[in-house]
Amino acid sequence: MNAAGVRMVMTRARSRGTGASLQWGGEKAAPLRSGEAAAEGRKSYGPVKRQRKTRRLSVAYEASEGEKGEGPERLQAPSWEPQDWRQQLDNIRTMRSGKDAPVDQLGAEHCFDPSASPKVRRYQVLLSLMLSSQTKDQVTAGAMQRLRARGLTVDSILQMDDSTLGALIYPVGFWRSKVKYIKQTSEILQQHYGGDIPASVAELVALPGIGPKMAHLAMAVAWGTVSGIAVDTHVHRIANRLRWTKKATRSPEDTRRALEEWLPRELWREINGLLVGFGQQTCLPVHPRCQACLNRALCPAARGL
Repeated sequence: MNAAGVRMVMTRARSRGTGASLQWGGEKAAPLRSGEAAAEGRKSYGPVKRQRKTRRLSVAYEASEGEKGEGPERLQAPSWEPQDWRQQLDNIRTMRSGKDAPVDQLGAEHCFDPSASPKVRRYQVLLSLMLSSQTKDQVTAGAMQRLRARGLTVDSILQMDDSTLGALIYPVGFWRSKVKYIKQTSEILQQHYGGDIPASVAELVALPGIGPKMAHLAMAVAWGTVSGIAVDTHVHRIANRLRWTKKATRSPEDTRRALEEWLPRELWREINGLLVGFGQQTCLPVHPRCQACLNRALCPAARGL
């Protein structure tokens, strides 16, 4: 082979690309869209008559050639967060430091029998959450006390007739519907879960009378697992007043999704009880006590914006 032929072979060898593994922070990158390539061609420095063109993949969080080496901040994912939210949160913590709101004494984590077996305690947590919908904590706690006095287990509920169960939980909101849901759910738990409650949000929300807020609270209180932010009417109202969502949300579930997009995960467990108590004492649904609120100068709703 003559010298020109050797140079051509070496040039072609240099121009071949090598496969690139797409990872970020030890995690695999998002799947590539159809038609995209994951390889970047290596530059050729030899004199080539017909140089192969290389298609460069645009990957999220990847710096362009001109940006490489200019600092890690260019590789961070763009994110939105509310203005002054950390100061607002610290102020709410200060206002809630007394832990003297109804939720602090009568919430779901206080309504079960601490001497019962773990399985029974988890069942009682779930029932207290079912009763708490559209009901004040004081009323829910009273209903739970009456149920526990009769022996609150899956078997005892299934052996109880509907009229007796209704009398015990009255006057919780929508008590007639809750009698039906409690019986149906208890039967499912007995038949499919050995009298225990499911350990996943998907299975919990499939039970009659269980919504996303109850499911996430059940996971946190009964199983000790943070699966998401539990958003009730208090959290929904306060998040919108503080503009903790990019735009106004119409339902608690919309608010949950909006909050989970930016709120650090380590705060997910704390935020429900913190805001619920704040909503019970200060940020009331009607006539909120803005003059007594440490966030009055930072809250868009208080400023009338």
